[in-house]
Amino acid sequence: MNNEFLQTEEDIVRMLRTVYDPEIPVNVYDLGLIYNVDVGADGFVTVTMTLTAPNCPAADFIIEDVRMKVESVKGVKGVKIDLTFEPEWNKDMMSEEAMLELGFL
Repeated sequence: MNNEFLQTEEDIVRMLRTVYDPEIPVNVYDLGLIYNVDVGADGFVTVTMTLTAPNCPAADFIIEDVRMKVESVKGVKGVKIDLTFEPEWNKDMMSEEAMLELGFL
């Protein structure tokens, strides 16, 4: 992997940390909603993610925010969002920071 590729991945993660579920004061990355970020050599990115619940009322907002933020990263030519509920999200997927913020630690 070259430095530019790694920088793109880091920039994507940095941007994902600016996306929030409007009902939860923790970003989607630290919540554990982002399962995978695949950056292709061609600049196309696939984000595999989930939501806290299949019937999340903010689903469209969150997914579009993820797409727009990732597309804004230098070197990204396009974004595909793969929404999955396998495995089902649970609070154990949160980062330690998220657990602290939400009072689980």
